[in-house]
Amino acid sequence: MESERILHILNYLTRSTNETKSVTVREILGHLAANFDLQNVSALTVRRDIDRLITAGYDIRITHGAHNTAYYALWGRGFSFNEIRFLVDSVSINQFLSEKQKKQLIRKFEVFCSEEELRRLVSRVVIAGQVAPSTDLLRNLEQVHSLIAAKQKINFEYGKYDTGRQMQFYSKKREMIPVRVVYFDGRFYLRCVNEETGAERTYRIDRMRDIREGGKAKRAAKLSQPDGVQLDMFQPERYAAVTFRADRVLLDDMLEHFGKYADVQPDDDPQRVRIRVRIGIGPSFYRWVMGYGSQLEVL
Repeated sequence: MESERILHILNYLTRSTNETKSVTVREILGHLAANFDLQNVSALTVRRDIDRLITAGYDIRITHGAHNTAYYALWGRGFSFNEIRFLVDSVSINQFLSEKQKKQLIRKFEVFCSEEELRRLVSRVVIAGQVAPSTDLLRNLEQVHSLIAAKQKINFEYGKYDTGRQMQFYSKKREMIPVRVVYFDGRFYLRCVNEETGAERTYRIDRMRDIREGGKAKRAAKLSQPDGVQLDMFQPERYAAVTFRADRVLLDDMLEHFGKYADVQPDDDPQRVRIRVRIGIGPSFYRWVMGYGSQLEVL
């Protein structure tokens, strides 16, 4: 009963106080009586419980008002409200989580908020045109990370869409060594290495199903390092230095893609710029270039 009472007090301080709002012992007693039928708790008991919470490391601030009335507020919840807002928005826009999973995760962040802050969390960022996930991404990520940590090979079924727009899963013995999880362009990928040949493969984790361990990896696998810009998660056929001539309005977009690899020079046409960059050449390169139409040339 004592431990439950302390938890009730902690929860009330969490939900009802913050850096700008405090409560009195009388308000705490009223909360305990109204919600948990704890009618016989004394003011001294509440003060002792608060002292125990402070001793346990909770940042409970005590101020005094008129008639020397003590006011209590819980500070330092572990996350600031802006941090919680960022985390909640990140969960809300995740395209791989179902609505049920999002609600479950968001509830876990809400325990760090006061009632006033909860009202401010009502607004949510949403994704336009979201497609429901075909697999349980959180479970897949947990299984993949476990196999990487255990240095086990990985096997799984892998999904691809058929002409009827249905996801079809294919099973085969892969025995790949999982090396690294990478987040790229809004998706989670698993980079793997074939132990026998050293060939690298990349798989979308949201397309995996029935993940299971293979044999123990005989040695640590290493991934090759990119020798320039990679436009997607898949290995290019080769790397080469390429000079582009682009409309000046594309300069921001080019620099965001190329980053430190880009060398920008003026062009004879003041409405255009030249950009030289070492970049991976493969199917994704040609698709990317054609996507800009006449605004981008390869020299």
